[in-house]
Amino acid sequence: MATLEEISRLLYGAGDGLAGWQGSQQDLIFLASKVFPGKAFCVVRQWILIDLTVKPDEKDKLTRLGLLPATLFAREVVLDSRGRFQPKMWVRSNFGVSFIYGCMFETKNTVYLLLGGGQKKEATVDAAFSMSTG
Repeated sequence: MATLEEISRLLYGAGDGLAGWQGSQQDLIFLASKVFPGKAFCVVRQWILIDLTVKPDEKDKLTRLGLLPATLFAREVVLDSRGRFQPKMWVRSNFGVSFIYGCMFETKNTVYLLLGGGQKKEATVDAAFSMSTG
């Protein structure tokens, strides 16, 4: 169980700055459509790429499943291609599958398009997945 301090540090603490996509939203969507044709996308701002602290055996299990020990939290949805998330909502992804070009975080079902600058932080699985909409 994550403590309030862990969650607060994740949401409001210092992290390493990442540039994300610095061009237009339209150009980012176009690039994603070429790299991930037909895959659902979600454009987000004010994002945190979360490296999950996991034990070696947990990391091995994730690797065998084709998953990264990472997830994404974004304070602002800009556009969701399938209408699952409304603009201005926050979103937290599942485990990642890939992170490419410094602006595309892919999960099994969605590619999150990271518009503008964000942060990279480290957190426990409990802290990262304590944020839930349900």
